[in-house]
Amino acid sequence: MATIDGLTAQAPDSATWRVHIDRCMWVGGVRGLMLQALHPLAMLGVWQNSNFQEDPFGRLRRTADFVGRVTYGSPAEADEVGRRVRDIHRTLRIHDPETGRKHRVDDPELLLWVHCAEVTSYLEIVRRAGAPISDSVADRYLAEQRRSAAYVGLHPEDVPGSVAEMDAYFAEIRPRLRPIPEATAAVKFLLWPRMPQDLRFLAPGKPLYFPFGALCYYSLPDWARTMYGVLPEVPQAAVTLALKAFRKVTNSLPESLHQRAFTPSTREMLRASRERLGAAGYDVSKGLRGLVDPSRRPGRLAA
Repeated sequence: MATIDGLTAQAPDSATWRVHIDRCMWVGGVRGLMLQALHPLAMLGVWQNSNFQEDPFGRLRRTADFVGRVTYGSPAEADEVGRRVRDIHRTLRIHDPETGRKHRVDDPELLLWVHCAEVTSYLEIVRRAGAPISDSVADRYLAEQRRSAAYVGLHPEDVPGSVAEMDAYFAEIRPRLRPIPEATAAVKFLLWPRMPQDLRFLAPGKPLYFPFGALCYYSLPDWARTMYGVLPEVPQAAVTLALKAFRKVTNSLPESLHQRAFTPSTREMLRASRERLGAAGYDVSKGLRGLVDPSRRPGRLAA
């Protein structure tokens, strides 16, 4: 799965970098968790096999670590995190209290739903917040994300690789989605999460988190918010304006400050990525974000 230059799992001139480097990914990540929870078995899988109730923010950071490694990490790091995820999923089971049956966490249907809810949330939020992502780049992004799906055990050819294919997938699966009690509880947790120990320094600002959580909720598709009914409706034009404001503020933060939200191991992976790219001739003076500018890439790799 290595890229041509072998430096990162996805090349700096990829559509994946253009989407994932945007700080609105934090909104997309939480929105993705809320959307994923609407699949009853997927939600039970999280509820029964993780500490989501105690640390919902921790799940988001673990997802961020996976996404970071299969984007900015070396091909070897991406392969390793994929192997680790597959090994964990292989051992886990889900008990369905309605039927009494047990299901595998790595059931392809569940893996596909989690993947599609996640990547479509990233793409839709970043575009809605104002990132200049054209329709062709959006299609290229979803095609590239088939590689990420392969890391968790899916066959790339079974994964939607364009906006049209993703829309068709959601139209097919929507009748099977519904908010079980655990899903509604999960959304409420995400609106007011418990802070991890290493982020307790942010505790005084925790009241500011609710507007962020609400923004994630209100960015859900209309049909998903209707299913949940957790918060009263607000004009969607105001949600779009809030997303654009969030993007403007967070994208202006220094990279070192922004990365404090990641786990130490994720920060170390990003540091190593900058060093590799810098040694290969990339201009990393403005961090990884600067590499979406073609002028900061070596001429042989420029878009």
